[in-house]
Amino acid sequence: MKKRIIGAALAGSLGLLAVTPTGCYLSRGAIEEAKILSNRKSITDMVRDPGTDTITRAKLRVVLDARQFARSTLGLKTKESFTTYSQLDTDTLVLVLSAAYRDSLKAYTWWFPIVGRVPYKGYFDFNRARRDEQKLQREGFDTYLRPSDAFSTLGWFNDPLLSTSLRRDSIELANTVIHELVHNTFYAPGQAYFNESFASFVGARGAEAFFRGRGQEQAAREVEARWADEKLLGRFWATLLKSLDSAFAAHPSSRVERLEARDSVFARARVELVTSVSREFKTIGPAYATRVSLNNAALLARRIYAQDLQSFDDVYVREGRDVKRAVGRIVALAKANPKDPYGAVTRFLGDKPVP
Repeated sequence: MKKRIIGAALAGSLGLLAVTPTGCYLSRGAIEEAKILSNRKSITDMVRDPGTDTITRAKLRVVLDARQFARSTLGLKTKESFTTYSQLDTDTLVLVLSAAYRDSLKAYTWWFPIVGRVPYKGYFDFNRARRDEQKLQREGFDTYLRPSDAFSTLGWFNDPLLSTSLRRDSIELANTVIHELVHNTFYAPGQAYFNESFASFVGARGAEAFFRGRGQEQAAREVEARWADEKLLGRFWATLLKSLDSAFAAHPSSRVERLEARDSVFARARVELVTSVSREFKTIGPAYATRVSLNNAALLARRIYAQDLQSFDDVYVREGRDVKRAVGRIVALAKANPKDPYGAVTRFLGDKPVP
């Protein structure tokens, strides 16, 4: 499953003083961002360079073409993002940490300038990430630490394509480029679930339209199949969240009973995932169902990218399966209702049934 993070560290590059723990973190982020930006090469030059290997050249062309498609066909703001390439000296860009209370569906959050409060934190310093995870665990939180190979600075900088992203196949590359350019185009402060899930939708449906427009029907069908798996898992996580919420609500006065109930819910969920849900996967291997982490932090982290994906698809259908029109409609609804963008989408869809 793809993993991305908004570049909360970007604020450090905007002049935030490093006089607090947050400031120190942002300053480290600014340093790492500066390294990435200073190491950029023109993708166009790399494509023209006879020394670039065939596979890399083909992937770089997909990046440039997907970027152009996002701008000219989808109406996304590209600025100069994804016109350059940056080689990293590591296989992992950042480690992303999420945390949550063990006996309630409440995420631990961090606050950063510009992006507001978000339920995750990215670390260029991997040792610090592990120390902070251990500290949260000692304090009684569930944690979920995972690698990320792509991020967006929301248009504040011209994001390069990173070598960590180039390991993906062409289908995932196109999805990634379009997904990240959504953040250049629209970002609602304090609405992480909406922002990332909306970008997941545009990345998938945009990549599908991109490949179909190139006459690559097999690739378009593969994008659609992967999107179907994302929506399937999104529904499963949503159902699991409801089950946990009910289990916690049934034991308001006993933390021990809430934890026991939670463990039972996760045990049943694992069985369902292995014996039922995984059989519907189109592109995800069966091992995923047995290995995927199940705890409150992991569940809430996955929801960031998969909350109510069907509602975006319903708008897409309502708008004649036109991605650009769907994006315009959803952005307009979110701008008019910044405190409740999902509610705005739901009310729009409630006007009449989706065809």
